[in-house]
Amino acid sequence: MVKVLVVEDEASIREMIALNLRLAGMEAVEADSAEAALPLLEQKPGCDAAILDVMLPGMNGFSLCETIRRTDQKIGIIILSAKGQEQDKIRGLSIGADDYMTKPFSVSELLARVEALCRRVSRSAGGESGAAHSPAALVSGDFVLDENRRVLLKAGKPIELTQVEFQIMELFFHNPGVALVREKILKGVWGENYFGDVKIVDVNIRRLRMKIEDEPSHPTHIMTVWGYGYRWEE
Repeated sequence: MVKVLVVEDEASIREMIALNLRLAGMEAVEADSAEAALPLLEQKPGCDAAILDVMLPGMNGFSLCETIRRTDQKIGIIILSAKGQEQDKIRGLSIGADDYMTKPFSVSELLARVEALCRRVSRSAGGESGAAHSPAALVSGDFVLDENRRVLLKAGKPIELTQVEFQIMELFFHNPGVALVREKILKGVWGENYFGDVKIVDVNIRRLRMKIEDEPSHPTHIMTVWGYGYRWEE
């Protein structure tokens, strides 16, 4: 069963989200603060996804997101906040969140995004168990994308990627040298029915460049196709 952590200090909102997750067939684990959430994240089996409110007592949701990402690149993270300013969205995505929603929000839309995140996590686990049926690796110059282990190697050294980042790299490796429009990347990674802003692609590309490029400000692999999208070069 899919396990989702809900971190929200307003009990009515937290309980409403948890109830709807359970009605959708998921296991919901609740915490009213980041400090209460951290021990829950250490439990086994781990959580497949986390919904983090930004305005929490003590450690805020942004700091909690950063703390989670230091040790877990696979869990899906959705930032949930009343803050709708562009800089807040970009900050949340830049520090490792996979998605961002602002209050008030549609419960059905939140569930759809949670389910999409969990499908990516499930695909990762399934890739490992079904290794014999999937390609061993995709090679591009110094890079090797191991689709069985869901790992990217650069000159033999592993690069830690979130599930969103890994899926973007899969799109690139399956389409080398091809200019991919932002909307194609958005649909390919976040799904056909994603409601969010296409700018989420740009934020994740910046994050990827920081991880794989020798000089992120002068990329040689993830190239911008101005007014269109991005292209992967060896």
